[in-house]
Amino acid sequence: MTKQGFTTRQVHADRMLNTPEHGGVHTSTSNSVLFEFKDAQGIIDAFQGKRAAHVYSRSSSPSVAALQNMLNELEGGVGTLCFSTGMAAISSTLFALLKAGDHLIVSQYLFGNTRSFFETLKDFGIHVTYTDVTDIEQVVEAYQPNTKGVYCETVANPVTQVSDLHAIGQFCEEKHILFMVDNTMTPPPLCYAKDYKASLIFCSLTKYIAGHGNVLGGAVTDTGHFNWEKYTNIKSAYKVADKAQWGITQIKKKGLRDLGATLAPESATAIAIGMETLGLRLQRSQQNALKLATFLDNHHSVSEVFYPGLADHPQHFMAREQLNNGYGAILSFNLVDNIDPVAFLNEMELVICATHLGDNRTLALPVAPTIYFENTAEEREKMGVSDNMLRISVGIEDTDDLIADFRNALHAVASE
Repeated sequence: MTKQGFTTRQVHADRMLNTPEHGGVHTSTSNSVLFEFKDAQGIIDAFQGKRAAHVYSRSSSPSVAALQNMLNELEGGVGTLCFSTGMAAISSTLFALLKAGDHLIVSQYLFGNTRSFFETLKDFGIHVTYTDVTDIEQVVEAYQPNTKGVYCETVANPVTQVSDLHAIGQFCEEKHILFMVDNTMTPPPLCYAKDYKASLIFCSLTKYIAGHGNVLGGAVTDTGHFNWEKYTNIKSAYKVADKAQWGITQIKKKGLRDLGATLAPESATAIAIGMETLGLRLQRSQQNALKLATFLDNHHSVSEVFYPGLADHPQHFMAREQLNNGYGAILSFNLVDNIDPVAFLNEMELVICATHLGDNRTLALPVAPTIYFENTAEEREKMGVSDNMLRISVGIEDTDDLIADFRNALHAVASE
């Protein structure tokens, strides 16, 4: 057969990659915490890394391993690890790979909780420079002799700034530093970050991968681009025979095992099933997002819309080059000054006021007083977050119903 389409591969991924028992099409959920070794030498070899085996489910289990295989295939990696949440994937990985005195270049548009974690890293002696990742010159200017990597998102949440993945990837390769990309907002098939020389790809599986707002999870994938022999922080105990595995091995041992943010087997199964419809859900939600963004952009009660699919978006052409078949399903907009965002949200009937992304249902949130409440007004201004901004995670509802809900709510608050 010729190479199969994305959704075909996803629907059959579990049974093709993992060969479930008894002819099942899904890997069975394994709830065992411990695993027996009939030959005691086996457990010794497993502990010493001489053979691959499940020993204790904090580090690995059949259910999580099956999901990791599917995610690794999705991103084209040499290894993937799953964690209990997306933030757990980020924090466990960076704690495993960094040490006091290291420096990171980080997107100034970073999502609030992720930025909060980078502030925590400063307390551990890790230096952080926030910069405009849409401009490669500013990234280059931020480089220091102790820089260990660049961290950015493909598309920022909530103002949708688009990172210059191509240029940053080239720069990181030249400097032999990590290029860490959060691909939560634009997972495959929308963006293959490996194509832009990403070293590590992070994803909150809670969002589009799982898709149904019923499970938490996170992952990091090593794409194989980075030469871990040039990374001075790898401990000798984790320099295994396969040098491409040095990074993911240290993340597993010092991040997943030691910090313990383990993904539950039941969660792994739910995420794996959700992945099957990823392509279909993304296609529908992106279609809705573009139509909704266009509607809002032409409405007199809206002052500005932020969506990469609009021609006047500052990085529209960059997004068109880096994203495949769409521009994502997250947008934000500012209401005109005389309209209260809270009053507007209270008029919505179909759209849900909730903090989440990538759900089948369309969700809305006032940005400044919620997810960016801990940031100063100056910090929010640098991120492009205004006091009357609303973030929309566009779902898969019928388009006409969705736009009607926005139209009716805008009419109601404009008439007050």
